[in-house]
Amino acid sequence: MNEQQVHSGEFRYSSDTQGSERPHSCVVCNKPFFTKSRLLAHQLVHSGERPYACAVCNMAFSRKCNLLSHVSVHSGERPYACSVCNMAFSKKAHLLSHLSIHSGERPYACAVCKTTFRLKSGLKMHQRIHSGERPYACSVCSMTFRLQGDLIRHQRIHSGERPYVCDVCGKEFNNKKHLRRHQLIHSGEHPYTCGVCYKGFREKGNLLRHERTHRRERPYTCDVCNKTFSEKSSLIPHQRIHSGELPYVCAVCNKGFNRRDNMVAHQRVHSGERPYLCAVCNKGFSQTSSLKIHKRIHSGELPYACAVCGKSFNRKSSLIIHQNIHKG
Repeated sequence: MNEQQVHSGEFRYSSDTQGSERPHSCVVCNKPFFTKSRLLAHQLVHSGERPYACAVCNMAFSRKCNLLSHVSVHSGERPYACSVCNMAFSKKAHLLSHLSIHSGERPYACAVCKTTFRLKSGLKMHQRIHSGERPYACSVCSMTFRLQGDLIRHQRIHSGERPYVCDVCGKEFNNKKHLRRHQLIHSGEHPYTCGVCYKGFREKGNLLRHERTHRRERPYTCDVCNKTFSEKSSLIPHQRIHSGELPYVCAVCNKGFNRRDNMVAHQRVHSGERPYLCAVCNKGFSQTSSLKIHKRIHSGELPYACAVCGKSFNRKSSLIIHQNIHKG
């Protein structure tokens, strides 16, 4: 792939790259292969098929070699040890990539932006940013992804699979990152602190977004109505208001939502789950926003004040209703 192809977003393989030495080509992306068996294995990328399942945890893989390497997770076998720090690995390839941490070597450079990587696989995934290539497609909704891991996590939305379980409260998650974030609730840890107001956050990303409120920065603009947002994650679901897209569907009643967190909150209507508990009276709530409003009953906080008469309220909706009195 040359630099011009990268910038233009082209990623289909041309006939010039094939030749007689690679006679087997993918009908989807034209990528050529030496053998038919490699072509068949590659085509699973497009179909999303994962025919090789682990007998222990049922995790599925598109290639048998990936299943065989995964099995070592259950056996605990880690025969490859680092000579510098003694960290052990189940695969030799993992050890070799780990060694570059000690050496600082980053031999793989992007031809477009010159970013360097320790691993060839890291460079390959990065190049898809420039090419626009999204080779991993969901077989249910046809949504596409740059990374296979992103597709796997997305597919759990449809399957309902939640393999990551909190060892404190038993709550299940479909994403390991979400589990780690949740566990900070139990530890009470807020390692990231705002330098302006000293508010603490469990995640660095939340701190960075919070800091924009002090700078009044709203860098993300809707191209339909010009509404601005401080976070890209807020812009994307807003744009679905204009498009009508509702990608998150409740498995019970088929109601659609433009945000995943709204679907998760809705599903508690069916399950009856009320995971957010008041520390004072132990009352349970299905949403954190409802718990936050409830806590004001105990604290006496009235953050919403009428600009006309000064009367204060514990929720914004009550203030809006009150303001109608002044409108006559």
